[in-house]
Amino acid sequence: MSNLSTRAEQLAAFDRLLTIMDELRAQCPWDKKQTTESLRHLTIEETFELSDAILEGNPEEIKKELGDILLHIVFYAKIGSEEGNFDMASLIHSLCEKLIRRHPHIYGDTEAKDEETVKQNWEKIKLKEKGNVSVLGGVPKSLPALIKAMRIQEKARGVGFDWEEKHQVWEKVEEEMQEFKAEFNAAEESEIDQEKATAEFGDLLFSLINYARFIDINPEEALERTNLKFIKRFQYLENAAREAGKNLSDMTLAEMDVYWNEAKKK
Repeated sequence: MSNLSTRAEQLAAFDRLLTIMDELRAQCPWDKKQTTESLRHLTIEETFELSDAILEGNPEEIKKELGDILLHIVFYAKIGSEEGNFDMASLIHSLCEKLIRRHPHIYGDTEAKDEETVKQNWEKIKLKEKGNVSVLGGVPKSLPALIKAMRIQEKARGVGFDWEEKHQVWEKVEEEMQEFKAEFNAAEESEIDQEKATAEFGDLLFSLINYARFIDINPEEALERTNLKFIKRFQYLENAAREAGKNLSDMTLAEMDVYWNEAKKK
């Protein structure tokens, strides 16, 4: 038996949520005090919690975290209505109008036969709407550097500034690797120019992110999966050492490697 609801049930559930938000805002001491500024860091936290749930592939947790984010959206809309700036209806209508404008291949006479054309049209329309002088003007300044690099590259591609073939991108990766190696040769003990080496390392990372994008790998997701894998294996190492009555700080690297290799087999 399906647990999916009808459109009428969905609308009724949304109406129930709006009613509860009205009641909380009027009666709950904590909810009364909140502002858009006080909610901001909580919204960021909820977004990262959703990201964790998605990476874990846990549908129940994804549902829970999506609910928390929906609560925040409803909360912001409630505050917006109190301040006379916007309410839930105007927020949703504004979103609907934007979706219609940015999908002229559905709601207009523009043709888009593949995903790439859709993305290019989206970026061109977005640039025109926002009135940005630069294509990159819409990239949030506060994005983490790895995600920002990916978004910068995607936006540049949206107006046709990109490599044509993936082998060209890989050649760029190898070129940047050689330039970095020249600045920081692991076989030499001489002091390096830290500023220049940092710049070359940044170029290397940027080129790797570019290649990942070309072969449809999300570099942020890839790195986070590796982070989680390392955490799991390291915690196995900690637990195994503890059970053996050993302290990691007193163990040799060779001793730790025994447990590490066990963890890799788990």
